Amino acid sequence: MKIEFENWPRREIYEFFTGMSNPFYMVSYTEDVTELRAFAHERGISFYYALVYLCTEAMNSVEAFRYAIRGDGVHLLDRRMASFTDLKPGSESFHIVTMPCDGSLEEFCRAARKKSRGAVRFIEPAAETDELVYFSCLPWVELTAMTNERNLDPDDSVPRVSWGRYFESGGRLKLNISLELNHRLLDGLHVGRFHEALRALMEGLN
Repeated sequence: MKIEFENWPRREIYEFFTGMSNPFYMVSYTEDVTELRAFAHERGISFYYALVYLCTEAMNSVEAFRYAIRGDGVHLLDRRMASFTDLKPGSESFHIVTMPCDGSLEEFCRAARKKSRGAVRFIEPAAETDELVYFSCLPWVELTAMTNERNLDPDDSVPRVSWGRYFESGGRLKLNISLELNHRLLDGLHVGRFHEALRALMEGLN
């Protein structure tokens, strides 16, 4: 759906950041993933795939994360899809898996594993659209923040989400999550709403 720009409450902010050659910013924060790690372990599913699913669902619940800048204006997407890096066992070359978050969390994790293991190409060019969320993971280090490569196109509306290895703190498991966003579309308020939505999804696992 195309946004009615003239009456869009965000119009002034959007126009302000449109004047910048680099309207992107990065924010990193610590998330409690204790419940998610326990859930994934009990059900024998990938913690990584599960967090990809939950982050995508959390973003889809916050309208601002579904804005996309296109040639004729700003559009509100119905949903975003996950596009995440992965490694096959024994491989040192990553590949990218792109798929919608259909079905339940467990169904997604099993489908993601199957699709990743069956991948024969680094990337599926036809799947690259502005409806994605890009995910990266460095499970070998306790990542504090991360930037991603990009062409400096100020219309780039795809959120980037990264994390590393979770760690124990105060008897809980914590994970630093890093987000790169286009300030023309998203502010810190929306990051806070994403965090609240993600927190609620993880606490509601059963």
